[in-house]
Amino acid sequence: MRLNVFLQKSGIGSRREAERMIAAGRITINGNTAKVTDPVNDGDKVAIDGKALALDMRPVPRLFMLYKPLDVLVTTFDKEGRKTVYELPNLCQPKWGDKPRVMNVGRLDVNSEGLLMLSTDGQLAQAMMHPSTGLERTYRVRVHGRLTPEQLKRLGGGVTVDGVAYKGARVTEDREPTGKNTWYTVVLTEGKNREIRKLMEHFGCVVNRLIRTNYGPFKLGDLKPGDVREVPNHLVVKFLDDLQKRGVKL
Repeated sequence: MRLNVFLQKSGIGSRREAERMIAAGRITINGNTAKVTDPVNDGDKVAIDGKALALDMRPVPRLFMLYKPLDVLVTTFDKEGRKTVYELPNLCQPKWGDKPRVMNVGRLDVNSEGLLMLSTDGQLAQAMMHPSTGLERTYRVRVHGRLTPEQLKRLGGGVTVDGVAYKGARVTEDREPTGKNTWYTVVLTEGKNREIRKLMEHFGCVVNRLIRTNYGPFKLGDLKPGDVREVPNHLVVKFLDDLQKRGVKL
């Protein structure tokens, strides 16, 4: 195995970061200062700044994309007996065969629909939700009413509603209004409770349809309500590498 690959799999950062550490003379193999081209063989002792490193043998987390339908709760149990995402047929009897334990990455309220990410790894789920990670969430939103150019500008700079500060949202009008409704594309980097609805209401508009289409690099695509699709392993690995480049520790 190449040394930079070993270092990446040991969890110290991306391959590029590993190469910088090697160039700085911080990496040793069996006590000798390593070079970028050095291989790591079975039984070799690799260290950074004198501290031994070992491969991270944890399995790659699994990620799933679910199209959450309307009128379905994102929770494991509802005391009022309302339907939850974990009771959807494609999660109860998955087409991929096994039934791994998954947790939702954030939420969509009962009146919203679209892309809900599910993960087998709680640490990854928390990292994806955390505002500091900066993953963009994209929504198509239909409202009763229409925002003015000034209101669109204010949304982009951040707004405080009822004492809660919301970061800037990129909001673009999709097309000319039809009747009393207008469609918008909204991009957020955090997901506070009912954020889009509260922002729109603050400017006199009422959301009557909300569909999440993207979560970070993952897209709803051709999924239909209730559909579930697993993210291929190689794309999960690429996503984990991208998170590391953002400084996310997993």
